[in-house]
Amino acid sequence: MTFTCTSTSPIVETAAGKIRGFCLNGTYTFQGIRYATAKRFHDPVSVEPWEGVKDALAYGYIAPLMSEGIPHDEKLIPHRFWPESEDCLYLNVWSRQLDSSARKPVMVWIHGGGFSSGSSIEQLAYEGGSLAEYGDVVVVSVNHRLNILGYLDLSAYGAEYENSGCAGIADLVEALKWVKTNIAAFGGDPDNVTVFGQSGGGGKIQVLLQTPAAEGLFHKAILQSGVIDFGPNPTPDGHRKMVAAIIDKLGISADNISALETVPFKQLVDAYNEVAPALRSEGIDVGWSPMPGKYYLGDARNVGFCDFAKSIPCIVGSMIGEFAVVSLPPKKDEMDEQARRDAVAAMYGDSADEIIAEYKKAYPGRNIVDLLVLDTRFRRPNIDFLDKRLAATDTPAYCYLFALDFPIDDGRPAWHGAEIPFAFHNTDIIPICGIPGVAERLEKQVCTAWTNFARTGDPNCAELPEWSVYGADRATMVFDRECEVRRNFDSRLVELVAKASPARPSFPV
Repeated sequence: MTFTCTSTSPIVETAAGKIRGFCLNGTYTFQGIRYATAKRFHDPVSVEPWEGVKDALAYGYIAPLMSEGIPHDEKLIPHRFWPESEDCLYLNVWSRQLDSSARKPVMVWIHGGGFSSGSSIEQLAYEGGSLAEYGDVVVVSVNHRLNILGYLDLSAYGAEYENSGCAGIADLVEALKWVKTNIAAFGGDPDNVTVFGQSGGGGKIQVLLQTPAAEGLFHKAILQSGVIDFGPNPTPDGHRKMVAAIIDKLGISADNISALETVPFKQLVDAYNEVAPALRSEGIDVGWSPMPGKYYLGDARNVGFCDFAKSIPCIVGSMIGEFAVVSLPPKKDEMDEQARRDAVAAMYGDSADEIIAEYKKAYPGRNIVDLLVLDTRFRRPNIDFLDKRLAATDTPAYCYLFALDFPIDDGRPAWHGAEIPFAFHNTDIIPICGIPGVAERLEKQVCTAWTNFARTGDPNCAELPEWSVYGADRATMVFDRECEVRRNFDSRLVELVAKASPARPSFPV
């Protein structure tokens, strides 16, 4: 291991001033770069210029969360917990070359956690150094406002709050503006920027694709388990009722709404938590997501793809298991056929035989017990998104399904986020990825596809079979011990399982 950080190196001059990072094993790393500032419920503004050199040697604050983080599933998804603050508009950069003429592809990571939680460093697998080295790309990860601070719509209370219902998305737009202005100094190409994100990160990319202010700030998109039916969009009327209830609880009058800007965050959250159950019982959406309108045009599947969205090549995919909430029977591969069928029938009832038959056609050789955790809540919207996109544009899109079984619980199918270490070339630091002879090869396949796509808009590479563009054949790259492209292979299965879903346990979104 080689570490370098002197009084004069590495230093990069940004538009606002000079910053100093460090070099670890040949990768230049800059942590906690402030890209903007923002008053609560207002749009972000660019940072003020400074004199001298600022250190970028520690990650910046993460956005405040509305509930305390609880360690869980650490063998599957190792987490990191970090200090929180409303002063959270920071990003991180990894690069192998600090030369404005290098013009390397830029990959901007947008973290998951829906629109309410998470951070750019929440998962250990989010470290960007290995991806920058392996793919010869510049990696950026970004924090932004979340939950009540990022998406509470106060527009009914004055023009200054017009965009408060999309403040978190405005942060991301400002971060992408920072990238466009400054990334050349870190060796990146501002005209070749790919946004990639998982879960809520993919959902935010969906929103960015429908946000006119983001046009020209990125050129390709990778949505990893980021297309899902979360339910109805928030409405201005619903937020008006929610805000009225919150300020009443806090003793704030409607003509003094600016007082909300100074209420301590915990007190604001407590007021929300007190009024939310009653509002929810009235059918009001009290969750957190961007408010559709002039700034964010709305879900493309409902309102149509804007011209900007039509021009962006995409990769869209999901996990075979995603949010599985049931445990598979122990030693599933040692069960006889009847025992397997009985386990499936216990969940799917009279539909079991038809579903089993379709599953065997779609996944020959896989254990039918895996039907207990088969995902449709992402796979089905993915197909819908890509089909509607195909009808709207001929800009290439690629589809994938990550189907690897992992060495836990006698072979657990890939869950929500299982592909992240492979995309970041970080399987060596995630214990659950320790699958000799498999993980290293699959990591090379996934990471090469991602970085090739960032470089050229085409994920094809020597490590994989030919990955066809998504078309009427619904071509899907299945990432597994042996990767292959499958065509029109699971649509009927997905519909059957979705139809039988009332018999399946649900999961909290």
